[in-house]
Amino acid sequence: MKIVIIGGTGLIGSKTTERLRAKGHEVIAASPNTGVNTITGEGLADALAGADIVLDLANSPSFEDKAVMEFFETSGRNLLAAEKAAGVKHHIALSVVGTQRLQDSGYFRAKLQQEKLIRDAGIPYTIVHSTQFMEFLGGIAQSGMVDGKVHLSPAFVQPIASDDVAEAMGDVALGLPVNGIIEIAGPERFRLNELVARYLKATSDARDVVADPDAKYFGARLEDGTLVSDDAPRLGKIGFEQWFATSSRK
Repeated sequence: MKIVIIGGTGLIGSKTTERLRAKGHEVIAASPNTGVNTITGEGLADALAGADIVLDLANSPSFEDKAVMEFFETSGRNLLAAEKAAGVKHHIALSVVGTQRLQDSGYFRAKLQQEKLIRDAGIPYTIVHSTQFMEFLGGIAQSGMVDGKVHLSPAFVQPIASDDVAEAMGDVALGLPVNGIIEIAGPERFRLNELVARYLKATSDARDVVADPDAKYFGARLEDGTLVSDDAPRLGKIGFEQWFATSSRK
């Protein structure tokens, strides 16, 4: 089976590519640096020729409101049109748990638009909503910096390791389209501020973390249920301690 992974050289894409190739499938890891560009259309037709399945794991290089909307709209339209022409049988996209609840954020408005394009394209599809990746905890800490301290919401998060995300994406790729959304999440639930404080302490980072209910997450205020899944998610196997023990040795 030929599978094309858009964003196939990124964090999730490279891990998913490795897993699917190990199972004997022909996998094209498509990205601008391999000559496939969903914004310009360069290389798309050749990459998708004969493809059965496409996984869209690409992310916008900019989170600025206008730029991120232009990225997901342009990339989505070009990719879906090329898939129709190639006769792709299953389109899979990675999105975010809570997307519909985070519409004060330009990034999540763009992700919701991406999902609408997929639903309207007429190609059998599966949208995977994932909770936040553990690998992004350092970036979340940096995003909350105010006057030398890290201000973060005390809302719940349920972070997932990228290895568990890749495992799930590989399984979805080999399954049937659901023409809807499935959710994946980590096995543990934490308060965001407490988890980041734990992460910073473990990395010997002395920055203080302040629990701030008004702190924004990509431009949106969080509630306890915003970033977690109560919709019978597929749970990852890797908890924070196991993930950190592995990642800290890299």
